Amino acid sequence: MLVKVKGNGHTDGVTRGYGQFCGLARALDLVGGRWALLVVRDLLTGPKRFSELQEGLHGVPTNVLTSRLRELEEAGIVERRVQAHPGGGVAYALTEYGLELEEPVLRLGFWGAKAMGPPCEGDFISVDSLALALRGAFRPEKARGPKRLYEVRIDGKRLRIGVKGGKVSVPALSPEEPVEPDLVVEIAPGVLSQLLNGAVDVDAAIESGRVQLDGDRAEARRLFEMFRFPSPEDATV
Repeated sequence: MLVKVKGNGHTDGVTRGYGQFCGLARALDLVGGRWALLVVRDLLTGPKRFSELQEGLHGVPTNVLTSRLRELEEAGIVERRVQAHPGGGVAYALTEYGLELEEPVLRLGFWGAKAMGPPCEGDFISVDSLALALRGAFRPEKARGPKRLYEVRIDGKRLRIGVKGGKVSVPALSPEEPVEPDLVVEIAPGVLSQLLNGAVDVDAAIESGRVQLDGDRAEARRLFEMFRFPSPEDATV
C-alpha cells in the first residue's frame, strides 16, 4: 500500500488503490494493509515504542511492522513522539485523524466477535484488544456507586479498569503502581468472553472455580454488569 498524502492527513491521490471514488475504498487504501488496523487498535490505548508494538502484535514480522508504520505515518494517521523520562526514546502515537478510527474499529470488532467461537490453543490474547473492547462495551448506566479500580488477570497478563462517575478508564494505572485494586479477577480467556456476553452466570463461574476472586463477589457481579459484549444470540453466521 503506497499512498500520497497532504499534510492534513487526507489523501491527495493513491498510487496503488481501487480506483473508485468511494470513502470505503479510500479507507481501505489507508488502513487495509495486513496488520495495519491491528497497529491502530494497539495505539488506540496509548503511544507505544516499536518493541511494545511487536510484543502486542504477536507474530508480526519486523519488516512488515516497519512498513505499516511508515505507511500510516505517510497517511497522517500515526506520528512519532519523543517520550518523556524515565525511559525516553521514541514512541508511535495516533494523530487526531488517527484517533477518529476508534469508533469504526470498535464497531468492526464487535461485528467480528459475532463469528468467534472459544479461543483455540495457542491463540494470542492481546491486552490492548481487550482494553479497547471493554471501552466499547461499557454501560455507563450500570456504573453506579463510588470510584472503583478492578484488575483482570488473563494468561499471565494484567489489565486495570477504573470506573468513576459513570465513566471508564481502560487501561487505568500501571500494575506496577502502588494502588491496591478493589477487586482482582483471575480468569481464562474463554470464560471471560462468556461472562461478558452473558452466556455464563458470574456466580456459577465462581463456584465452579473457573473464576478466582480476590475481593467481594458483589463487586464481581457489578463488574460484569457494567460491560457487555454481543451475545451468542446476536450471531448471524
